[in-house]
Amino acid sequence: MSAATEDAHVRGSGHEVHEMTGGHGSFRGYMTGFVLSVILTAIPFWLVMADVLGNPRLTGIIVMGFAVVQIVVHMVYFLHMNTKSEGGWTILALIFTLTLVLITLVGSVWVMYHLDTNMMPPDHGMHMPAATSEPAPASGSAAPGAAPMQHQHQH
Repeated sequence: MSAATEDAHVRGSGHEVHEMTGGHGSFRGYMTGFVLSVILTAIPFWLVMADVLGNPRLTGIIVMGFAVVQIVVHMVYFLHMNTKSEGGWTILALIFTLTLVLITLVGSVWVMYHLDTNMMPPDHGMHMPAATSEPAPASGSAAPGAAPMQHQHQH
C-alpha cells in the first residue's frame, strides 16, 4: 500500500488522524531545560550561601522569583505545556488550577486577618510582665506575705 492509499484508508475508516502538534521534546529541548534548571538553582544558592545582598527579605523575594521562573521552565521543557498541546486543554487546566489556588490562599489570609482583627484583644496578650530588680528569695526562706512551706519528710 502506498502512503497516499494508506492515508485515504485511515481517513475513510472512521478513525481520526491526530497530528502531534504538541509532541514530546527533543534531546536538545530536554538539555536546554536541564541547563536552565541548573542555572536557576545555582544562582539562588549562591545568593543565599554568600549573603550577596546582605538583606534577608530581599534575598527571599529574589529566590522566590527564581522559583517561579523555574516552575515555568519545568512546565515548558519537561511537561510540554503550551497552547498547542492537547488542543489547549493543558493550559486551560493550569489556569483553572492556579485560579483555585489563588482563591484559596487569598481567602485564607483574608479570613485569618479578620479573625485576628475582630477576635483578639487590643494588646493581643503578648506583653510580658515587667521584670523586677528584687533578688529571688533564698531557698528555704519565704517571700513576705507568702504562705509558709510545709516540708515533707521521707521515711
